Parts: sequence; C-alpha cells; structure tokens
Amino acid sequence: MQRVLLPIGTIWWREIVRFFRQRSRLFSAIAQPLVFWLLIGSGLSASFQPAGTADGLSYIEYFYPGIVVLVLLFTSIFATISVVNDRREGFLQGILVAPVPRWRIVLAQALGGTTLALLQGVLLLIIAPMTGIRFGVASLFATLGVMALLAFGLTNLGLLIAWRMDSTQGFHAIMNLLLIPIWLLSGAFFPSTGVPGWLEWTMKLNPLTYGLAAFRQSLYLDTTVKAIGEVPTWALSMLITGLFCALVSVGAMLTSSEK
Repeated sequence: MQRVLLPIGTIWWREIVRFFRQRSRLFSAIAQPLVFWLLIGSGLSASFQPAGTADGLSYIEYFYPGIVVLVLLFTSIFATISVVNDRREGFLQGILVAPVPRWRIVLAQALGGTTLALLQGVLLLIIAPMTGIRFGVASLFATLGVMALLAFGLTNLGLLIAWRMDSTQGFHAIMNLLLIPIWLLSGAFFPSTGVPGWLEWTMKLNPLTYGLAAFRQSLYLDTTVKAIGEVPTWALSMLITGLFCALVSVGAMLTSSEK
C-alpha cells in the first residue's frame, strides 16, 4: 500500500506546493469569473428572466452556479498546463523513467488539480448567501460532492489534451476552442428552454450540462421552492457526470501510456 500511495501522494503534494508558490493562479482563476459574474449578471438581471424558471429567480442568481463551474474549469486549465511545462523542462521525463505505472502519475496529477479546483470553488461558495441561496447540511455536502466530481472530470479532460501537446500556446488554443463552448452550452449562460431545436440537442449531448444541473439541484436541496427551472433529474445528471469522469480519466491514462 505504501508503494502505491507514496508516488501518488508525492506528485499530489508537488501540485499543491507549486500552487501556493504561484499565488497569481488563485487570483486569475477566481477574479476573472467573479468579475464576469458581477458585470454580466448585474447588467442582465433587470432585463432578462431565464425561461422556464420561477418568477422570483433573478438572473444573477441563475448565473451563479455557472460561474462556480467556470472557476472549476479555469482551475483545470491552469493545473493541467503544468504537464506541458514539465515536459519542456525535463521533469516529466524524469518521472516517466521511474518504476511507477503511468496510471499512478496521471491519477496523482488529477487529484492535485481536483484539490486545487475544489479549494477555489469553496472560496466562491462563501458568497452564495449574497445571491439568495441558503445552505443546509445536506445541501452543502451534496454540493461539495458534485463539485469534486466535476473538478475531477474537467481536470482529467485537461490531462487528456495536455499529454498530447508540446507547447503551451497550442494547449491554450485547443482548451479555449473546446472548453469555453462546452461551458456556454451547459446551461450556465442561458437555459435550454426556448432555444432552437439544434441548439437544444447540442446542449443535451453536452456532458457538462448534466454536471451543472446536478450542481444547481444540490444548491437548492434543502429549500422547499425549486427555483431552478427545467433541468435533468439529479439521478440522471449524476449518472452521466460519473460516466464522463470515468471515460476521460481512462482516456488520460491511456494517452499517457502512449507517450
């Protein structure tokens, strides 16, 4: 057991230490989505009522869960870009020649990115009462569980791409081309109710749609009024999110074995 946990724990701890030595990552990962939420949410709150939601739900409250998911998304980008830097600096090559299976290396990197994303997501949860969301014990634990699952899936998706990239410029280009549209079409910015048919089906095929739906329902788990509109059921959302996490984690491990 020690032989299994020691390399995983070492690489995981390296990710944590490197993060606290680069505090600008914390600022950039939280400040940009927070400013985005305040500007866009406040600007549209007076003129836009999300379709299919309760009358008392403001746009800034509707937009809040999507911003938390955006923080998780940004953190996964910043965490997995270290793979490209480690390859360029020679550190990754040193790990790969060690007598450690590749899947342990990927798992440790994924756990490190998940931990950092969860920490930053929790910091943003502190302002949830300002939007009108009230947490109970069940809601809090369910929300943290969904956030951890989402962070793990998004980090593994970043690793799946990062292990194939040789430059940070190419990595950023692909991540922006892929992850930002995935977030926009997850129901974070606007609901699927009332959109054109082709766009509605695109949102239904987006795995992040179900992760965000599970997160929304977890936030309102202890409230009697469900002001979240028409979203997939919590069980279905968790099932698809779990399958997505499993697929991208296996894909990241298989990709690492090819390099």
